[in-house]
Amino acid sequence: MMIKITQKQLTNGITKSWIEEYPYWARRPIWGRYHIGWRTCYFSGPVHTPNPTACGPADVPPNAGDLNCCPPTSTNIVDFVLPQVNTLKVRPPAHSVDNEYLEKFNRAMSLMKALPSSDPRSFTQQANVHCAYCNGAYAQVGFPNLDLQVHNCWLFYPFHRCYLYFFERILGSLIDDPTFAIPFWNWDAEPGMRMPAIYTDPNSPLYDPIRDQAHQPPKVLDLNYDLTDSNDLPDPEMISANLTLMYRQMVTNSNGPTLFLGQPYRAGTRPNPGGGSVEYVLMGPSMFGLVTETNPISRTWATSTRLPVIQSFLPTMVTQDPTDTDWLDASFIFYDENAQPVRIRVRDCVDTNRLGYTYQDGYNRFLINPQAANAMESTSKTPLVTKFPQPLKKLIRTNVNRPQKSRSKTQKSREEEVLVIDVEVLRDDKYVKFDVYINDEDDVITKKMQVKAEYAGSYVNVPHRHTHGPNGNNDHKMETTLRLGLTELIEELGADDDDGVTVSLVPKSGKDIVVIKNVKIEYAS
Repeated sequence: MMIKITQKQLTNGITKSWIEEYPYWARRPIWGRYHIGWRTCYFSGPVHTPNPTACGPADVPPNAGDLNCCPPTSTNIVDFVLPQVNTLKVRPPAHSVDNEYLEKFNRAMSLMKALPSSDPRSFTQQANVHCAYCNGAYAQVGFPNLDLQVHNCWLFYPFHRCYLYFFERILGSLIDDPTFAIPFWNWDAEPGMRMPAIYTDPNSPLYDPIRDQAHQPPKVLDLNYDLTDSNDLPDPEMISANLTLMYRQMVTNSNGPTLFLGQPYRAGTRPNPGGGSVEYVLMGPSMFGLVTETNPISRTWATSTRLPVIQSFLPTMVTQDPTDTDWLDASFIFYDENAQPVRIRVRDCVDTNRLGYTYQDGYNRFLINPQAANAMESTSKTPLVTKFPQPLKKLIRTNVNRPQKSRSKTQKSREEEVLVIDVEVLRDDKYVKFDVYINDEDDVITKKMQVKAEYAGSYVNVPHRHTHGPNGNNDHKMETTLRLGLTELIEELGADDDDGVTVSLVPKSGKDIVVIKNVKIEYAS
């Protein structure tokens, strides 16, 4: 089976329609001819959300108190019907909204927060929706020993698109304005790389005191935050590092459905098969940078959406027209503006025009690759690792053989060269981050290196917990996979004719709870 995705269909971007401004995908047609390999690992069909009456206690952090993530029970569930769309609503960038818009947004949020906590439209219940899907409140239909998990897999983007869609409809209904569109945090462009001012007013319903005051404006957001401010770069260099990271994640690491969306997740399979490029980084590190360390409870999936700013931060891009029915027929249950539970399928949300909204256009400088190779003679004294598994307690360097070299342009357009890193996280309720570099020869790798071509990407685990499994709540181990695109990066490094590459894995957080099971190169076709 094949994916058929046009440049026009890809314009429903992470924050707005950016493809039309820089037709990268026209230059690299891999998306248009990408042979979908998902069916080859077919197990037992699409993942479905059970009836809310089947929701049980989520495995939340110990300091979360008596947190119940289950929605109000209901058996009167209806199937989603696409709305009649006459005019598209336009979601504006949060940093540039005017006073009239802000008054509407504040009023809508105030009314949502004033609803009884038992009302499925309330802010509390909207946050609970996210918690239930992320921390084991649901088991998979037909598989009571397996969590239903929308992160670290191909459901990440469609779930969050649907989540924001119903959140937006509820806000519009509360102020009797069906044209109201929620703002988005335009953090992939320079003007939006600081927390939008609308979330910093202590008297606003958009404000939350647990946000990290050290990262308030005029602080430039670090999209690859390492949980420390000791290695901060000056603002111009931080902006450059952010733009480089955006290019790496949105272009280099997005050549193909599994690289961008995440790995297939089918009914009867274990959760967390592997996230897509933007879920690992940019989402994880940036979310942690928003919340103060003294309130670690909000540095988890279970509680992240209890901060109003997170709704504007969530990416909502979903690629168009993949043909794998296990993806298209996966479903979720949300409550609409009438407190009616609605079952919506992924196929219902792949086109934002049919949902009735779009994003305000803008220019994204990150689409012009800002990187340059860091050509240096080898100075590394770190011995090469030749056998795996290996605990990632310090820098690991290993040589990885390339099954193919000196590939033609046609071969590159048909198959993406992919670095595959099999990861075991011993405690999934802890934050983990490590960076990956290719052919870098430094023993001490600093944040400044992330603007160089050798930087390939990062792995991040946002703390979460499991309820269903052979060991119940004590089952904290998680096996997953990080996949990074290499085709363009190897071109940048002039390594097309090399037999292999040297991979450096740099631990940043969670050094004692990460095991690298294997490192290899595959070709996605």
